[in-house]
Amino acid sequence: MMERSAFAFEVKNLDEAGYIEGVAAAYGNVDYGGDRIVSGAFAKSLQAKSSVPMLLFHDMRRPIGRWGKIAETDAGLSVEGKISTKTRDGGEAYELVRDKALSGLSIGYDLLRKRMDGKVRELIELDLHEVSLVSVGMNPLATITDVKNIREGGLPSLSQFESFLREAGFSKSEATAIAGKGLSHLLRGEPGGATGADFLSALRAGLSA
Repeated sequence: MMERSAFAFEVKNLDEAGYIEGVAAAYGNVDYGGDRIVSGAFAKSLQAKSSVPMLLFHDMRRPIGRWGKIAETDAGLSVEGKISTKTRDGGEAYELVRDKALSGLSIGYDLLRKRMDGKVRELIELDLHEVSLVSVGMNPLATITDVKNIREGGLPSLSQFESFLREAGFSKSEATAIAGKGLSHLLRGEPGGATGADFLSALRAGLSA
């Protein structure tokens, strides 16, 4: 099963032709999910592949380019690639990155080897499949706090929930429709009955998966 890890690193550079570079994964630090990627975790994977797809929000139906240069550095996994700006999704992604609406990178990978260091899961060997552009904010603590709040019984704001849906691969129109129909009445305090309860239970279950 492919796993994902999002890192709040700004895209380092974007030019008018769509060439982009950044850091897709950091080594040594513990992320908010309790994982720590060790240096060299991608070594074998990168021996077998020199490039991986560039996706939007981890959606396999929305390829937006290709990462043509991937290298392990002391800091982490460095990537360079080109957004296909003449495609619909690529053009959208380019504009969003340029406007800083997309400011993060997230990796999709298979976990091949791990070990536990107390409560921290150390990721020793990973098989990299793709690197996505995602809307990770400059203050990731706020996003994680909101997710934790949902797990513990709270509700996100409408805009926060739309962002969660976009991260899960829904289009902007789909996320707006789902959030508007499924969450609005709960935020207004209207009785949701079984439908509202089922909706919230499914949301919490998805976040805990």
